[in-house]
Amino acid sequence: MRSLEDYREIVGDKVILEISERTRKLQGKRVIHVNSTYQGGGVAQILNSLVPLMNDVGIEADWRILHGTTDFFTITKKFHNALQGAPIRLSDIKKQLYVQTSEEFSRHCYLDADCVIVHDPQPLPMIKFYKKHQPWIWRCHIDLTDPNMHLWEYLESFVVRYDMVIISNREYAKEDLPIEQRIVYPAIDPLSLKNTEISDFLMWKYITKAGIPTDKPVITQVSRMDPWKDPEGLLEVFGRVREKVDCRLIYCYDMATDDPEGAEVYYRVRRKAKKLFGKGDVIFILGNNQVLVNAIQRFSNVILQKSIREGFCLAVTEALWKGTPVVSTKVGGIPIQIQDGVNGFLVDPHDSEAFADRVVHLLQNPSLAAELGSKGRETVKEKFLITRLLLDYSDMLSDVITHGHENTAPHLADAVSS
Repeated sequence: MRSLEDYREIVGDKVILEISERTRKLQGKRVIHVNSTYQGGGVAQILNSLVPLMNDVGIEADWRILHGTTDFFTITKKFHNALQGAPIRLSDIKKQLYVQTSEEFSRHCYLDADCVIVHDPQPLPMIKFYKKHQPWIWRCHIDLTDPNMHLWEYLESFVVRYDMVIISNREYAKEDLPIEQRIVYPAIDPLSLKNTEISDFLMWKYITKAGIPTDKPVITQVSRMDPWKDPEGLLEVFGRVREKVDCRLIYCYDMATDDPEGAEVYYRVRRKAKKLFGKGDVIFILGNNQVLVNAIQRFSNVILQKSIREGFCLAVTEALWKGTPVVSTKVGGIPIQIQDGVNGFLVDPHDSEAFADRVVHLLQNPSLAAELGSKGRETVKEKFLITRLLLDYSDMLSDVITHGHENTAPHLADAVSS
């Protein structure tokens, strides 16, 4: 189990001391996080590191997983899509099953804590089924720029019961929401198996074991199999790149347990890739091994992120941390991480030609790729490591627990630590 001291060599004494000082008044306070999956996706990745670190600094943190049926997760995936702008038919049966799952879970999930933090829409209605003796916070990791208003108005009836909403981007804030909204950027754990430093020997061992040929440059996207990641558009970009540079595409994909849409997208994209490119030049790798993902991100010449919408995108953060140059669409929280032409490239999500041109430019100019990669790593070190996230959560908990925060001050607060 990692402790805060393990991060000293990476972030320095000043950060470690600051965390120790700012968490002192939270000693013994109990916090419970609730989400809907323990693996796959950024939320589980964050909680796997944040919860143990909270406990290490004296905050008694726990993590509960909402249990749901396949029908429930099919509905909540539709909710996820609709919150990012997709249409939805919000029937009474969908509402009933959605709320019923939280009600049933509440019957056997005892929340004895000084603060409850609920992540994303799946467990959102839980607050309706508890006697609220403590602050409740809704942490939304989704891009809320332009939600389906029918769905948002329905979910808002639950959101307003909370004391605070945490979002990842100022653009996601809702002016009519009568509670505080706070911006907290997600972060990666530099000591996790996915992000820790590995030797070249170990990298090559995992690349070879995965059956990845090494005779051509490799471009890679690491993401869930999700329409919002635009995997079919990624194939179009690859086709344009391959016209100028002989290379391979790796799609390193993951399957979250609360995303039943993933398998359908995977089979559709794989069939299309085979039809367009035959066998060999588009390789699908299941990213359920963190060291393997780590190795692929380091081995790749360029990391791509061809998303249409993104809450924040920790896959970009991971690639930047490894010093691999990134070409990404300019959506959601990605521009918070990448400054175009400085530590990576940003393009319009619908401009496949420009996207391919940036990738080709990096493949043909390795010195520029190395320069952008180096600056990308520095960006993550300064702004997007788990120690900074721990500071932000500590400040937020101090506000809602020790300062007696009440649901009476609707405003937007930027809680991101410098």
